[in-house]
Amino acid sequence: MAPSDRLNRRSFLKAAGGATAAVTLAGCTGDEEQDTTTTEATEETTEETETEAGTTEEQEEDGGDGTLLTYARGSDSSSLDPQATTSGEDAKVMNQVYDRLIHFEPGESSLVAGLAEDYSLEGTTATLQLREGATFHNGDEFTADDFIATYDRFLDEDYEYFVGTENQSIYGDYLLGVVESVEKDGDYTLTMELGEEYAPFLANLAVFALAVLPQSEIESETEFSDNPVGTGPFAFEDWNTSDQQIRLSANDDYWGETPNVDEVVFTAISENTSRAQTLLSGGADIIDGIGAQSAQVIDGDDSASLEKVPGLNIGYMAFNMARVEAFRDKQVRQAISHAIDTQAIVENIYRGQATQASQPLPPGVLGRDDDIDPYEYDTEKAQSLLEEAGYGDGFEFELATMTNPRPYFASPVQTAQTVKSNLSEIGIEMSIDQQSSWDSYLTYIDEGKHDACFIGWISDNGDPDNFFSPLLHPSISTDEVPDDQDWAAADVSDDYNTGNYARWANTEFMDAVDEGKTTYEEGTREELYLEASQIAHEEAPWVFITHTEELRGVNNRIQNFTIAPISGPYLNLVSIDE
Repeated sequence: MAPSDRLNRRSFLKAAGGATAAVTLAGCTGDEEQDTTTTEATEETTEETETEAGTTEEQEEDGGDGTLLTYARGSDSSSLDPQATTSGEDAKVMNQVYDRLIHFEPGESSLVAGLAEDYSLEGTTATLQLREGATFHNGDEFTADDFIATYDRFLDEDYEYFVGTENQSIYGDYLLGVVESVEKDGDYTLTMELGEEYAPFLANLAVFALAVLPQSEIESETEFSDNPVGTGPFAFEDWNTSDQQIRLSANDDYWGETPNVDEVVFTAISENTSRAQTLLSGGADIIDGIGAQSAQVIDGDDSASLEKVPGLNIGYMAFNMARVEAFRDKQVRQAISHAIDTQAIVENIYRGQATQASQPLPPGVLGRDDDIDPYEYDTEKAQSLLEEAGYGDGFEFELATMTNPRPYFASPVQTAQTVKSNLSEIGIEMSIDQQSSWDSYLTYIDEGKHDACFIGWISDNGDPDNFFSPLLHPSISTDEVPDDQDWAAADVSDDYNTGNYARWANTEFMDAVDEGKTTYEEGTREELYLEASQIAHEEAPWVFITHTEELRGVNNRIQNFTIAPISGPYLNLVSIDE
């Protein structure tokens, strides 16, 4: 059916409510093989998997005279439908096949034109002038109708071709939940009306989940999960699930910078060191998911380089104030922060591939206060704070941790053991609850069953609200916070953001964050987020542990590869020096 010129839908969750509640499955979570922007590292091993390395070489031979670029990662994709996944592994492939209305500058969080050549946000009205002459891989010309059909498929349950509640990812509500209507004016102008002013909105339009699909394929009920059709620089060719390889071909009609290679193959090699050895043997051109051991393997070889940039992430330990009475005392939280030697964790476990965290925002994000230092390792001060709080004899609690490595916790169990040892020095007895299943772990902490937990976050769009709202705002009004408390249990509201694993509800912090995301003047936003950063550091709802680096192994024949902490990889820009 043809879409109408104007689409209205029921009100979705507000940016401070539905956005925060929903996004807990986005930047930091998902299936066991995923991240939003970075592949999940696997445990280090020195054993090379010959069959995995060999399949990549066979693919290269199959390329004939064409130029083949091979990208090796830790795991295969699960779906190539941007509306049915939150997986970073899926996003790596989809970012080659699809475009969004707005893109990120390669390697940056600044915005550039995508399928919209011009865009603006004034008050509650976003206006986008669309690109003429862009074509989908099936030959259709891109128009406003394609975005409207894409939008409707993602969000409108009454739409005949709705993606389905069983498939729909939480990104729909999170990224577009503040939108009340979409209009088109001819084929190349879109107007979106928002329910309230919302500063991160244009950055949200650049997130991979808002890839634009062709209306004709939507109405033909194409299975985008294994047959993606976009306007991107590469077109989908095939997916060999048994070999865990996805093959793409160059789109010579791309509206942007056309690829310098003829084909791209994404291949999965589960073990970090095997992946590094495949890079060094020439079986892969670019690899990610690099741990400390595999980084040393690459860094010491003449055939490849280890590329690194600061990541837009945070790894932390959240205190569940709703569950543990001692954690409701700021002095206790500060004492534990002083008792944990985060500098030693960074140096000895992460081997210099991370920096100590002092606040929720990583370096380079608007509102980070660079004058805030990490909590100093000081057991005497920690003991003194505990005594002042009435816990001089210590207490007991359980730390829940994942066992599978994450980009923000490359060695979670070893880190937990270090924390346990540190806290024993000040009389706190901490037990460790290791949960091997990532999905069950997320369910456990979402339900608030943890005393404290390890978790982290990787930014979707580089905006400060993408850290503060989903991680530390309870998504309730300040009036709903119980009197004389800086915490609130999840049962105070059906809209409670369970991704706030600390159950922290500091009204001063909440006011700053709420005002920050509805303020468009950047200087004012920065001041508000600086205030929020300072409050978070002082109140210590978390132990701030790490900001990890983004690492890639790159064969020396590869030119013009840029590491992208968000979005990417930008493989159309890559060339191969034969």
